[in-house]
Amino acid sequence: MLLFALTCLLVVFPAVSTKSPIFGPQKLRRVEGNSVSITCYYPPTSVNRHTRKYWCRQGASGRCTTLISSEGYVSDSYRGRANLTNFPENGTFVVNIAQLSRDDSGHYKCGLGINSRGLSFDVSLEVSQDRGLLNDTEVYTVDVGGTVTINCPIKPENAEKVKSFHKMNGQDPVLIIESGKYVSPIYGDRVKLVIPGTGQLMFMVIIHQLRPSDTGMYICKAGVGSSANKKTVNLQVLMPEPSLVYGDLRGSVTFNCALGPEVANVPKFLCRMSDGKNCDVLINTGGKRDQAFEGRILLSPKDKSGSFSVPITGLRKEDAGRYMCGAHPNDQLQESWRIQAWELFVNEESTIPRSPTVVKGVAGGSVAVVCPYNPKESESIKYWCRWEGAQNGHCPLLVESKGLVQDQYQGRLALHQEPGNGTYTVILNQLTSQDAGFYWCLTNGDTHWRTTVEIKIIEGEPNLKVPGTVTAVVGETLKLPCHFPCKFYSYEKYWCKWSNKGCQTLPSQDDGPSQAFVNCNQNSRLVSLTLNSVTKADEGWYWCGVKQDHSYGETAAVYVAVEEKKVAGSRDASPVKADAAPDEKMLESGVQKIGNRAVQDPRLFAEEKVVADIGDQAGGSRISVDSSSSEKQGGSSRVLVSTLVPLGLVLALGAVAVGVARARHRKNVDRVSIRSYRTDISMSDFENSREFGANDNMGASTITQETSLGGKDGFVATTESTTETKEPKKAKRSSKEEAEMVYRDFLLQSSSVAAEAQDGPREA
Repeated sequence: MLLFALTCLLVVFPAVSTKSPIFGPQKLRRVEGNSVSITCYYPPTSVNRHTRKYWCRQGASGRCTTLISSEGYVSDSYRGRANLTNFPENGTFVVNIAQLSRDDSGHYKCGLGINSRGLSFDVSLEVSQDRGLLNDTEVYTVDVGGTVTINCPIKPENAEKVKSFHKMNGQDPVLIIESGKYVSPIYGDRVKLVIPGTGQLMFMVIIHQLRPSDTGMYICKAGVGSSANKKTVNLQVLMPEPSLVYGDLRGSVTFNCALGPEVANVPKFLCRMSDGKNCDVLINTGGKRDQAFEGRILLSPKDKSGSFSVPITGLRKEDAGRYMCGAHPNDQLQESWRIQAWELFVNEESTIPRSPTVVKGVAGGSVAVVCPYNPKESESIKYWCRWEGAQNGHCPLLVESKGLVQDQYQGRLALHQEPGNGTYTVILNQLTSQDAGFYWCLTNGDTHWRTTVEIKIIEGEPNLKVPGTVTAVVGETLKLPCHFPCKFYSYEKYWCKWSNKGCQTLPSQDDGPSQAFVNCNQNSRLVSLTLNSVTKADEGWYWCGVKQDHSYGETAAVYVAVEEKKVAGSRDASPVKADAAPDEKMLESGVQKIGNRAVQDPRLFAEEKVVADIGDQAGGSRISVDSSSSEKQGGSSRVLVSTLVPLGLVLALGAVAVGVARARHRKNVDRVSIRSYRTDISMSDFENSREFGANDNMGASTITQETSLGGKDGFVATTESTTETKEPKKAKRSSKEEAEMVYRDFLLQSSSVAAEAQDGPREA
């Protein structure tokens, strides 16, 4: 059962396999006795280059019998008159057969590998009888639009008699031209009779711009009556045998037309056969082009010899078929004008990588275009050009890998090469609506790798935000910021300096959070470039961009202009001075005027100093008081103390009296406020935090002690429990005891002060 299923699978497999990549001529016509050369194309992969090539003949049963192969086999019928030559560098092999006979007519296959396995192409060969061998009839075979010269013999006795040329219409001859200057209006100026001279026993009939209707039997005659000599001519006007063109999907092909100098100044065209009879014009020198080939076809005249080329890029499966190029005043195919034909085959097993055919960008933003090239030609010169349509047939170069950038794209366009991977990237930024259009990727190497991309400008805002033109000063430091959205958090960010040879990456700093963040702050995504000690050489374009692995993403450009330093005194104050201004105002608000003297409020000054200290611990968010101001204030205080000692003693006595009164009053309320020191109390000083916590002891009264220690102010909230603890850690003084101690110290100090005051002047 398994064997049966496997057999069915092998039978079905060829039917569902992809189209064979082997390609050759479909039909060949030859005359017996002549020779034929059949070229077969195959994908030039490593396996195909070394595998067996063969030419076989199909029988009635469908079996294909090998006649000749690349392994050296030659059948008896081909021995001595046929050979097979492989050209692996071109992906072709050629079968040459000489001394054709009518028995060689039949159906053949050219292929790779083993016969009848799908990797082959059907070829039909027709060998006709040589009519020139019968009844002395000479056969002329000419392509449509070509020219034929027919030689007609003359007997000596008829050398001076009338010469004529006739076309047979059934059994009746119709005069075309004679030496008496008669010319048939059907042929007009296309036919000419030439008599070389009296010494030549022949005359010639020349017909230009042959048409298919010119096919037929002709008679050339010299003299009249029975003594006239005659010659029968068979003229075959055929459509040109197409040249084979092999192209890869997504790749490029070029049709090279050589029609002769006689049509050098005649309009040219390329058309495609649609139904076997009509040839639809795809492009012509008059500006017409088929919409299906928009942006991927050009017509470029080569020289004054009438030759021109038509490259087609971005090949599609539906592009396969027969094409013709020609010349005509009406820019279209006419049967009497010379043409060339091609048969195009598109290989679907293409080695050309897929790349976007349409790239979208927003005004002011950028696009990155990936261009493939043959990896074997890594040293080739890479180009990028803009397609300008069929009117002028040009694709002017915008940038090349050797350093050329057109002037109008300075600072906007760069070409990055990625050695070894068969691609290069073109970046265009500062987009405008005029940048929309088609562009071509090409090299000076293999033309089959040319590709086309269309750039479209859509609505939106650029993702990367940079400043406009920036002016830097020589010798100073410049920092260029570049903001990017959260969606680029995992991308590699970079800054580079633009030049004609690309954009050289510079060291930059990511000022945003690390890539391990969870919540992205849109305002914090910043990558900056710092230029230390700016010089004139730093002037130019700088790009900020993102990339992922080797794929370039969006970019933004900023121009940095560098100017010389200004004259001293012309610049504003330093940022440090400006930042210190708020603190100076704060200090001024803490000054009290007593009479005509200024005295600082020590309490306010101490609180501001605490705030400044906290700011320093938090990372310098606040600027501390200026030391020079502190020194000046200290000097003023010393002068004030030295001059007002007597007044200070009087004030001290008054303060003592007030303090005694307040101490006696507070004995009953058990409450003290001291601002002369600062202390920190931790919860480890208590036996049980829940027992002394303000939130847990609802019956406790909160008392705020303002203490001063070490010159720093602080506020510490304490609570007093209504119940006594069972095992206190240490004895603590009550508020009453502390008040009494303060009172006793005061009495001693006041007595000493009073004694000293009595020794001095009373007026003080």
